[in-house]
Order: sequence, then C-alpha cells, then structure tokens
Amino acid sequence: MVRDEPLIFERSKPGKRGFPLPELDVSGRDVAELLPKGYLRDDIAGFPEVSEVEVVRHFTRLSTWNYGVDTGLYPLGSCTMKYNPKVNEKVAREENFLLSHPYQPEELSQGNLELMYQLERFLNEITGMDRTTLQPAAGAHGELTGMLLIRAYLTSKGNPRKKVLIPDSAHGTNPASASIVGYQVVKVKSDERGCVDSAELDRLVDEDVAALMITNPNTLGLFEEEIVKIADIVHRKGALLYMDGANLNALLGKARPGDMGVDAIHLNLHKTFSTPHGGGGPGSGPVAVKEHLAPFLPVPLVEKGANGYYLNYDLPHSIGKVRTFYANFGVLIKAYAYILTMGAVGLEKVAERAVVAANYLRVKLRGVYHLPYDRICMHEVVFSDKNQEQYGVKTLDIAKRLLDYGFHPPTIYFPLIVPGALMIEPTDTETKEELDSFIEAMKEIAREAKEKPELLHSAPHITKVSRLDEVGAARNPILRWRKK
Repeated sequence: MVRDEPLIFERSKPGKRGFPLPELDVSGRDVAELLPKGYLRDDIAGFPEVSEVEVVRHFTRLSTWNYGVDTGLYPLGSCTMKYNPKVNEKVAREENFLLSHPYQPEELSQGNLELMYQLERFLNEITGMDRTTLQPAAGAHGELTGMLLIRAYLTSKGNPRKKVLIPDSAHGTNPASASIVGYQVVKVKSDERGCVDSAELDRLVDEDVAALMITNPNTLGLFEEEIVKIADIVHRKGALLYMDGANLNALLGKARPGDMGVDAIHLNLHKTFSTPHGGGGPGSGPVAVKEHLAPFLPVPLVEKGANGYYLNYDLPHSIGKVRTFYANFGVLIKAYAYILTMGAVGLEKVAERAVVAANYLRVKLRGVYHLPYDRICMHEVVFSDKNQEQYGVKTLDIAKRLLDYGFHPPTIYFPLIVPGALMIEPTDTETKEELDSFIEAMKEIAREAKEKPELLHSAPHITKVSRLDEVGAARNPILRWRKK
C-alpha cells in the first residue's frame, strides 16, 4: 500500500511531544546565566512538533519507497552496487574503533595503525604496486591525487609537461581531475572494437604528454587487450600510465595493473571492497603507485618500527596532505574485514562471478537489444536502444518501465560513445534466478516497445510518483524545507 506522505514539518502541531522529560528534581537555573548571549535563541525555527508514533510511521513509510541492494538487483553499470556483508558494517561499528580519536597518541592507536599498515600491504599485493596512500576520500579525489603525484614526479625530472591523454570512453571525472591539476586534456579515440586505438595513441604521445588516464576494463566493460603495448608506447616518450580502478571487480585475483605497466591507480573501496556505493558516502579512493612515485605520496604514511607502528611525516618530496587526518577510517575497516574474510580464493571468485554474470546477460539479451560491441565482456555489458528506436522508444523509456517490473534501472546514456547506451553491471552477488527474472523483464519490455510503445512512454506506472522533471530537479534542486 502506497499513500501520500506529507513532510514531517507539515505534520507539526504546536504542543505535540514525542517524549516528555521528567520534572527537575533539583533547583533550576536560567540558561541565560550559563551561556553567552550569542548562543541563545528563543526557539528552534521550524522545528517539527510531532508525536513518537508519527515520527516512526513517517520514516517507516518513506523507507518503503526506497530501492536498494537489500531490495533487489541494482544493475548500475560502472558503479558496482553489490551486496556487501552486513558483518563488515558491524565490525566498523565496534566500540574500540568508534571511540578512537585521530588526535590520540600513536601508542594508544596501535590497533588502528596496524589495520592501515596491513590494508596497504593487501592493496599493494592485489594491484601489483609498491606503496599506497589511503587518504583520498573518493574515486575522483584519488584521480586528483594521482595527477598531483604524476605532476610532482615529472617536475622533479625538470618538466611537468602540458597534456594528459584520455580515451573517449573514460569516466567524466578523469578529464576534470587532469584539468584541475593544470593539464590540457586530449581525447584518444576508441577503435572499432571499443578499445584504445594504439596507432592513434602512438601518434598523439609526445614529450609534452604527462600521462594517459585509462580505465581497464573500460566503461564498455571491455578489457584493454593491448594494455602492455599501450604502457610501452606511453613510457617510451617518458609519460606515465594512470589507471582508473573503478572497475577492479573484474580483475581481482586474476590480473594486476602493476604487472601491466601501470604507474599509478586509484581504487574505490566503496565499490570493490565492501562499502555500499551511493547515498553521499563516505567513500574511499586509495592511490597505489610504483616505487618511482612513492616519494611523492601524501603524508603521513603508516610505517612499522622497532617500537611499533607510527605515522611517518618525513617525506621531503611529498605533495602534502590531501585530506584532514588520515582517511575515511570506517571505510578502511570494512575493506580490511572484507579482504580478510574473502581471502585470495574468495576475491578471485568475485571476478569470476562478476564476469560470468555479465556475459550471461550479454548472450541472453543479444538481439533483443542492440549490442554495439559484440564481444566477450568483463563485469558489465553495454547495450543500446537502437532496436527500439523504430517504435519511438528510447533508452529512458526502457529504464522507466523497468521500475514497473521491480528492478532499478541500469546506467543510461553512458558511456557517451554509445548513443542510447544501457550499461548493465549485474555484479558477483546476484543469483541465476535473479538474473533470469531481470532478463525476462527486459524481454517483455522489448515486446511492449514493439506492440504497445505508449505503455513505455508513460512509465513508470506503479511507483509513488511517475516521471519527474529530471532537468528541473538537477538544475533547481530544493534540498531543504522552508516555511511558506
């Protein structure tokens, strides 16, 4: 049952109380005598006055409008919205972690420091890199840190250079990160197979190029098969290879970026290592580097000495801190717990199951939906609306209709090199039965597109609200309640 739900402020009536405090059993004091005048106010403007049961029912009803990984398949491509074990959330909320303070002395923080020290070693091993900073707060922050590291390294060689090359299938944050650091962004075209055109790359790389920012597997879900050749092309001109590690789920335990010639990579712990993605964070975007970039990593790094673990600020070539304190520590705890519980074999299974699931969808929906790059994919697969265009049905219509079948839509209209893209990432945690249900829904929607396209144009039909003004919501968001 879905009913209209006014804002909690609109339920407010003067005098309602959720919990009355008992009468004082000591003599009272005037607050004005205790606090400076600047901290006093007569009331809390607009604070809702409601009963306890109204509060509980209000937020319980709102929660039933949500859709998340605990509700069903959440196939957002390039975002890895997978189930993460609840036990890791519990571990991160252990009192000893919650009550620790970043200003407490190192001798009282040995457990936390050991966790960060060990996590860095785990990430070094998984990526094939030499050192890792845990500081960056998210993926794009990791990109920015990586670009700063590359700039610092090249500057130490006498020339920071001017350009960064980025494939046309890249995440949108890649060119933004390079630009913020002062680099001119140059686009590299993909070839007919959806990968970086190595011949085009060879033509573009010169002594002004600082780096190539590559995603592997790329946002088409395709493995860059010429990655070693690409690394060689870049390195021959003295440039560096940076890898966006957002899609690391496909490689875990199978292949290591450091073995492919990658110089620096950021990871998304909030996608790959057991922290739910989305909802505003917190995230975590550690950056792993090869030895030649290690002297420039942000301070501090966690080291182990004769007297235990300590924070090492003695890095004279460091780019400095990129975040207050040391990292989003709670996310690090969950990543550490996830890696320990999964083990090497478990992480390898993650990659295997993610790739098998995506290819299962690819084969089952091939022909029903247009497949612009009909190749074995990695952890995600990209279709388009080309087969439905003839009936006047677009990708947005398909995505909206999926809501009526009880599924969250996939990523749409990305990557930009595929017009009308439907990027589907089933992840490693979905069962065959859930994938089959999704496939049947997609096939039924394709049939409806041909026979009853108007049904898709007006979808969704069973959600609390139908189509929203998405442009208005993005450009003129109303993010807080104001009394009329």
